Order: sequence, then C-alpha cells, then structure tokens
Amino acid sequence: MANMSLRNGRRRRMVNEINVVPYIDVMLVLLVIFMVSAPLLSPGVIDLRIPSIGAMTLEMKGEDGSKTELTVAPETLEDSLRKLTGGDPRVPVVISADKAVIYENVMGVMNQLKQMGIQKVGLLVKKAN
Repeated sequence: MANMSLRNGRRRRMVNEINVVPYIDVMLVLLVIFMVSAPLLSPGVIDLRIPSIGAMTLEMKGEDGSKTELTVAPETLEDSLRKLTGGDPRVPVVISADKAVIYENVMGVMNQLKQMGIQKVGLLVKKAN
C-alpha cells in the first residue's frame, strides 16, 4: 500500500512519470535569450591607427584575446582589411588618429571604409586631462 492511497474510498495509483512541461518552458526561454543575444556579439574589433607621419596600423583583436597587427599603406588598406575580416562587413572598425592628422585624411579613410561596405565604423576619442 506504499504506492497507493485511499481517497473517498477509491484507490489511486501513483504516477511514475516525470512532468517535462517545466523543462520545455526553461528550454524555450533559453532559446529566446540566445536568439536575441547572438546578433549582438561581434566577431572581433579592428583598430585602425592613423599617425601624422608614416603608414597606418591595423590591429585585429579576436574574441579569444589574440591580436594580429599589420602596417599598411593607404593604397593597400582595402586588401589588408579584407584579409583580416575574411570579407565580413559586420566586423567593427575603430579609427584612432593622431591629433596632428588632418581631418580630411580621417574622412578619406572613413569614405574608403564605407565604399568597402564596412557597416560599423567608430572613432576613438581620448579626453584631455
């Protein structure tokens, strides 16, 4: 009689099944969380440094913490960026320029990135002390 109980004179069998409905609910919530957060993750960030004199520097920071650095001339910027990004236009590019760089040069690089189809371009600004 351990697995049966009397209730109103009737015998009731104990159910030996697991209720999976709560597990399905949790799984669906996790699925929605991953679907919403996946597009927000970026594959990496590329820092583009423009000095006042000399060649530009590209630095790719991967998700795993690895860094790849290239020194490029303005003419080879497009090829070098495609090599680093693998042709993915969603990889963000952050431009940091020397304060002595002419603003037109920075805008020229931004236009070049736009023509390449890079979707996310940012400017790095340092605050004065």
